[in-house]
Amino acid sequence: MKYDQSRMPLIEAMEAHLGKDPISFHVPGHKNGLLMNAGDKQSFYQRDLTELSGLDDLHDPHEAISEAEMLLSDLYGSRKSFLLVNGSTVGNIASILATCSPGDTVLVQRNCHKSVLNGIRLARAVPVLVETDWDEEGKMPVGVSLTSLKATLKAFPDAKACVLTYPTYYGMTYDVEALIAELHQHGVVSIIDEAHGPHFQLGRPFPDSALKSGGDIVIHSAHKMLPAMTMGSYLHIGTDRVNEGKVREYLSILQSSSPSYPIMASLDYARSYLGRMTQSDLKRNLEEIDGFVQAIQDMKNGLGVRRTPDPLKLLFYFDGKSGYELQQLLEAQGVFCELADPFYVLLILPLVKGDRLFPYKEAVDRIRTALKEEEASVADGAAVTIERNKQQHYTTLAISLDEMDAKEVEWVSLSQAEGEISARMIIPYPPGIPLLIPGERISGDTLVRLRQYVKNKASIQGEHRLEEGYICVFR
Repeated sequence: MKYDQSRMPLIEAMEAHLGKDPISFHVPGHKNGLLMNAGDKQSFYQRDLTELSGLDDLHDPHEAISEAEMLLSDLYGSRKSFLLVNGSTVGNIASILATCSPGDTVLVQRNCHKSVLNGIRLARAVPVLVETDWDEEGKMPVGVSLTSLKATLKAFPDAKACVLTYPTYYGMTYDVEALIAELHQHGVVSIIDEAHGPHFQLGRPFPDSALKSGGDIVIHSAHKMLPAMTMGSYLHIGTDRVNEGKVREYLSILQSSSPSYPIMASLDYARSYLGRMTQSDLKRNLEEIDGFVQAIQDMKNGLGVRRTPDPLKLLFYFDGKSGYELQQLLEAQGVFCELADPFYVLLILPLVKGDRLFPYKEAVDRIRTALKEEEASVADGAAVTIERNKQQHYTTLAISLDEMDAKEVEWVSLSQAEGEISARMIIPYPPGIPLLIPGERISGDTLVRLRQYVKNKASIQGEHRLEEGYICVFR
């Protein structure tokens, strides 16, 4: 069957409904926007609908939503695809619950999103953290090596599933196809958190997609890289190693019983937008990015640019300043980047198509203004080089979930925390990658990194008293 990616069946159904000039005696309470300001009513609230005749039901789709999911599956070449209205978080958790039972061993890439660890905890499974390769020059984790994965599989031959993060938040990639093939040889289900790679479906010059590489379940944050609303994501089943019924069941349990129609409509649009991307669109988009990078480099004011395997991810750095300081300078001129860390600010660039324009030239002017009085200098020590144990392929939790549930906790000073067992998840956000998880033994390296985040006043999620110099551990 030939699918027309220009179709947006859910949006079409919503517009047909609004064309009836409907009177609302149903939820939501704004009554088709009647209770909102006039401008807001027309632009947004009228399309905040519910499961009315003709508008289908996310939890039992047979009409427009079903067609939208078929078009999505066609575009990505999956066996089955689902719309997600609770973000990739719900996709990660549902995938883990659908593939793991209590006590099962789950291999997890160490720099995973917090939702992966939360999913494992809900499943009462046992995580084994697979260490990542480290880019010494770039001062960032890259991904799991085949050597580390093989060593971990040898040590844990009964592993049930493996969750990989590909690409990383920073756009770094690795040979995910080789890792998936190795997992399949051992009968291990591969769950790929490809939140930042929904556009990889376009092919070169973007990295290979995890679905193309044989991933069993692949989760995409459409809202991160495509024109979808926040919380809009996709889940794809790529192979018959996955029980589709279980995935559907857990999505129905975990997703809102009142799913957002604006979010679902934006997912319908984002899929069509990507499906209609031409080589001409892509060529123009990449040329504009190259021009932007060249304009930054031509400033010669100390601002450095690091490109990543994903052309839509750029890293800025400025000698002598932390990423947090650089972020403050840029934001003072209205340039807001995705995140800052001790070394970089991360920019996520748009996937522009057609005759749309992105204000790259204005951005260059603002960046020049932001840094016109700044001078690069030798780093003052704010950015500390962290030594990594290259011989360590994996780590395990020091105590089990059952033991954690039975233990008391206490607060200890950071100076006394090395060797203790963390009782809380400590998460610099963004990117939402836990620095510590409950049950993990606290290392000296981790404390060095933790002090960096505290010194730079990074936003850290989780129950903590880090500003006071204390951390929660199991007694």
